[in-house]
Amino acid sequence: MVDYRIDRHSGVATYVQIVQQTKQALRLGLLAPGDKLPTAREVVEATAVNPNTVLKAYRELEREGLVEARRGLGTFVRRSLGAAPADSPLRAELEQWAARAREAGLEREDVAALFTAVLETHYPAPAHPQMQTQAQRHRTRTHHPAPHTTSQGDPS
Repeated sequence: MVDYRIDRHSGVATYVQIVQQTKQALRLGLLAPGDKLPTAREVVEATAVNPNTVLKAYRELEREGLVEARRGLGTFVRRSLGAAPADSPLRAELEQWAARAREAGLEREDVAALFTAVLETHYPAPAHPQMQTQAQRHRTRTHHPAPHTTSQGDPS
């Protein structure tokens, strides 16, 4: 079972937080195919979010093929993600590293920044169109010529 925690100060939409936390549980093996997600009512009671927000998150997960809604029964996991079970030796190493970082006086944000920097070195993020710079968008546009027009301005 997944225990959703909503951070209202994160700047991340609530439904996106539910989607992300569900995906994390799938990656860690905390949820497996066939498992039932909490009902919208259970999530609302635990987090005090709007029921439509929970339903939106579940619809997004369903759209991605990760879960399926069964009328009258609930929402069930269809497939898992990743291969990093919660009891992985790598997790134990990461736990030890995080403990050392805390002992060294690093704050949560410092640890997140450090981990993200290392993560980006080993797993570069794919470029998203929304994250392109203006110069990149301009270069892309200049490679696509405008349709040919006649002298009267009509496309030929």
